Amino acid sequence: MLTTLSIRNVVLIEKLDLSFQKGLCVFTGETGAGKSILLDALGLALGERADTGLLRQDGGEAVVTATFEVTSDHPVQALLQEHGIESDDILILRRTLSAAGRTRAFINDQATSVGFLKQAGALLIEVQGQFAQQGLLDPATHLPLLDAFGGLQAQAAATARAYRTWNDARQALDEARTEAEQARQDEDYLRHALEELDKFDPRPDEDEGLSRERQRLMQASHLVEAVNAAQADMKPRIAVTDSLRNALRRLERVAESADGQLDEAVTALDRALDEVETASDVLNAAGRAIEIDDARLSTTEERLFALRELARKHRVDANALPALRQKMQERLALIDNQTEEIGKLTAALVKAREHYLENAEHLSQARGKTATRLDKAVQAELVPLKLERAVFTTQMERLPEANWNENGIDRAGFTVATNPGETAGPIGRIASGGELSRFMLAIKLSLATIGAQPSLVFDEVDSGIGGATAHAVGERLRRLADQLQVLVVTHSPQVAARGADHLRVHKAMASGRVTTGVERLSSAERHEELARMLSGAEITEEARAAARRLMEGHVP
Repeated sequence: MLTTLSIRNVVLIEKLDLSFQKGLCVFTGETGAGKSILLDALGLALGERADTGLLRQDGGEAVVTATFEVTSDHPVQALLQEHGIESDDILILRRTLSAAGRTRAFINDQATSVGFLKQAGALLIEVQGQFAQQGLLDPATHLPLLDAFGGLQAQAAATARAYRTWNDARQALDEARTEAEQARQDEDYLRHALEELDKFDPRPDEDEGLSRERQRLMQASHLVEAVNAAQADMKPRIAVTDSLRNALRRLERVAESADGQLDEAVTALDRALDEVETASDVLNAAGRAIEIDDARLSTTEERLFALRELARKHRVDANALPALRQKMQERLALIDNQTEEIGKLTAALVKAREHYLENAEHLSQARGKTATRLDKAVQAELVPLKLERAVFTTQMERLPEANWNENGIDRAGFTVATNPGETAGPIGRIASGGELSRFMLAIKLSLATIGAQPSLVFDEVDSGIGGATAHAVGERLRRLADQLQVLVVTHSPQVAARGADHLRVHKAMASGRVTTGVERLSSAERHEELARMLSGAEITEEARAAARRLMEGHVP
């Protein structure tokens, strides 16, 4: 609910801070005192259109801040989370407007777009007035409200899921048909290209393997030259090994009598002889293993260059040729099997449509019954509001199949006929200003627990009525305030008397300038204000007595 409203430099308001409570809060004051300015300021904080005409003359930047208390499961919490805005149970909406017409929007002191501010504000508070074109006057809200009134949200959600499944099946069939048609157009090219790829038979990572093989073969001659040179250097090895062997024998004969002094030398000579023979054997083996194969090198290069040329021809990396080949095989298989595949997708589409229509038909029937109940509920509220000759109807219209959507096969609209026999039409076009507000009140009473907005504002709901009708309006506003926070701008003492909180809007002179102020009235002050509303400029004792009766709940 709305807890505070802070206004700076808006028209006649220099500085104003208001607090609000639950229940019915009424705003009264003489014509021109500035009640509409309060609603304009609130609209600014809620993301409504900004106009430099709202600026206080020579007052600087206009700033309006609205603070709300919200529950953790309120829909606005999910919306804020989606946009990365942190929030708890306090939500602060702020809007600024400069003399240059530049406007800025903030939610919990985080800058945001005006559009998002308006989207969040619409979930927090609803303004119903003679010229407001939001809330119940927006036909887009009627079907969701009807579903909520009838408790049909689960059926509506099932229908939405069935529609998405049907839509996915339709897209899958369309894509398959498009791909098959494209494949048919490319069939000759595909078969030729695939024949070429099949003949060449590219393998995964073949480019890298051929490159390594080519490099190895190109280096073979250098390796052979190195091995041959090493073997040439080792040719005197016979003399060397004989010398080492002879020296080893001589030392071994006397080693036992040398008391260990020759052991290290014997070991070193033995190791040296072994290493020389091992090196010779390894070089011989390497010489036999390394062979210069010019024919194999030529074949490898020919394969490598052909592989890369084929990749350039198809504008892919050489390593992507196997995947390209697989894709071409699949596209040709689609051509060969398209009748069977498209047949399966067509059958799936038919089944999905039938499932959606079954859900939508059941939902439509439930909506029809709910509409009848809603019409009766609203009609019952119209009689005491002096609209007993009016007829409220929830018109249900079946949509053509081309317009079926996630919401089902229906379109719903709240219509009225102000007199029997007249053609019913949308509320906003048929009802006059005063009638419109009372229609809105009757509908809201029937939908009191429906919708996200915990706060509701009525602007002059009592326009054009008085006496018992105004008293009935006041009683219904009070009843509505048992479910919602209700703020009402009123000229009717019968309505004002029902308020739990009474704020009087007035003009005053400050520093030679006219300003608008708001004061919260005590019980005695409320009595005087109601008397003023009843009698006019001069408050009479009769007016005070009538005001007392109003406050006691009696119709004057």
